[in-house]
Amino acid sequence: MICLLLFPGLLHAEPESSYRQALMMAAAGQNERAVVALKSLEQSSEAGVVWRQRSHAASVLLMLRQQQGRTLDGVDRNPYLRLAASYMAAKAAPKQQNSIVVGLASLFPGAGHAIQGRWHDAATAAILVWPMLLLTLWAAKRRMGPVTLFFALITLWLWSGTIFSAWSLHERSVAESYQLWWQGVWQASGLPGRIS
Repeated sequence: MICLLLFPGLLHAEPESSYRQALMMAAAGQNERAVVALKSLEQSSEAGVVWRQRSHAASVLLMLRQQQGRTLDGVDRNPYLRLAASYMAAKAAPKQQNSIVVGLASLFPGAGHAIQGRWHDAATAAILVWPMLLLTLWAAKRRMGPVTLFFALITLWLWSGTIFSAWSLHERSVAESYQLWWQGVWQASGLPGRIS
């Protein structure tokens, strides 16, 4: 009943248009609303067996994406979920590099990028931070006071920027590789519609 209050158009809509509306919600980043809409379509008495199976499989796959899951439970008799599970068995989800390792490596200027295989970014980070670090140490050894402070602030600013860059590039890379794999799972399931 709550589903029908949230989505009043689903009561009178054709199953196909309700399904497409739910996929448009998911494509817009509203996964939770899309899952609720798909579950209400699954429970609708007007939806045929095919649309019940499709909406169930789509809601399971959307929840998988939302939770960054890598396995399917309860595939049972749903043909779409069986196809998705066979794809997942054939093509494993991308392995995640440990975020802690990348974070610790990024404390050494250039190493956080290098551990990810981003050699140009690693060289840029090293070229920006190491000379400034050496300049700061040189100014500190000469007891140059305000100049040392100025160099130290620039060094900290550049260094923190390279740490943030390495960390954010790692996080984006993990998210993009998972999304590409998940899109393959969706396409292998044979469900109509695409979600990018």
